[in-house]
Amino acid sequence: MSTSTYSAPWIDEDLRDVAALLQDYFVKEVAPLEEKFQAQGHPDRELYARAGELGLCGMSIPEEYGGGGGTFANLALLLQEQTAAGAGSLGFAVSEGIVAHYLLAYATEEQKLRWLPKLCSGEWIGSIAMTEPGAGSDLQGITTRARLDGDHYVVNGSKIFISNGQLCDLVVIAVKTDTSQGAKGVSLLVAEVGDETPGFTRGRNLAKIGLKGQDTSELFFDGLRIPAANILGGTEGQGFYQLMNQLPQERLITAIMAQGIAEAALAATLEYTKGREAFGKPLFELQNTRFELAECATINRVNRVFLDDCITRHVAGGLDAATASMAKYWITDRTGEVVDRCQQLFGGYGYCLEYPIAGMYADNRVLRVLAGANEVMKELIARSL
Repeated sequence: MSTSTYSAPWIDEDLRDVAALLQDYFVKEVAPLEEKFQAQGHPDRELYARAGELGLCGMSIPEEYGGGGGTFANLALLLQEQTAAGAGSLGFAVSEGIVAHYLLAYATEEQKLRWLPKLCSGEWIGSIAMTEPGAGSDLQGITTRARLDGDHYVVNGSKIFISNGQLCDLVVIAVKTDTSQGAKGVSLLVAEVGDETPGFTRGRNLAKIGLKGQDTSELFFDGLRIPAANILGGTEGQGFYQLMNQLPQERLITAIMAQGIAEAALAATLEYTKGREAFGKPLFELQNTRFELAECATINRVNRVFLDDCITRHVAGGLDAATASMAKYWITDRTGEVVDRCQQLFGGYGYCLEYPIAGMYADNRVLRVLAGANEVMKELIARSL
């Protein structure tokens, strides 16, 4: 069930019907398998196809490309319900929220018709490869090189921290097509990949402190040949602009996931403290507990109102980059505070993975780094002042 009784202004009657379908899918079909996914280090790809059967993949992509014809609100709702259900292993945030929208914004018509239907059906899983061992938030510093050879680019280099890396069938790769041009030398190439693709190797599935069921990988390119026609935007040197233009949505997605964790943490803690007794009465009856939860509820409500305003503005096409950075940094920081305070109220049980609050504590931590570290967000905000 949803974690908040607050009625978001961007959720209309149609989306409430979709929410019920999303809740059934994530609560009944995905969440019970999370322990299995954590043990194997990745989700079962069949669940992406199942989401496609239910019409839950690509809801924010136009119908002519195999999507549901909805808006970003549909995607926001999917991520909200996924987080509320504790079913975070499936990489919809990347495959649909980022990759599909890069293709929608920049791919040619032929490319959209070839790639988007497979992502929207759940047949394919998408990934984006930006970060490198020596280049994170500073995207101008990437060293993965693409050299034009006839009608193909030959790609050499490596990427790290790549979500969906073990399962992806399509990957958008940030490369340097001209090492002398700085940001203007960055391009985005789209590769269709499989385990047997020459020049493409999936490295180790990284061992993380949280999100253990979500595959996060190293990727290696050693002479990977990608058709020159697969360059997004049609010409070289557009990649940095494309990345910067799409990052506000990525940062808003991160804020949505953080808010979902904060609300789930509060709901779990309310249930626990009302059922757990200490000194002869429910833990919730102690003033310290009540005050801690009152403060957490207030933080969540304030953040929810801010987030909903950002979603509403983004659906209307009016969310600026600085405000998206504010939402990402502020909400992920405050979520860390809320989850920590909620976990404290569980006592020793809060450190045991049989209680969901422990998983939330570990899963949440990466959100302050994901989509650009929060320190970078503050720098971007400051530049807008």
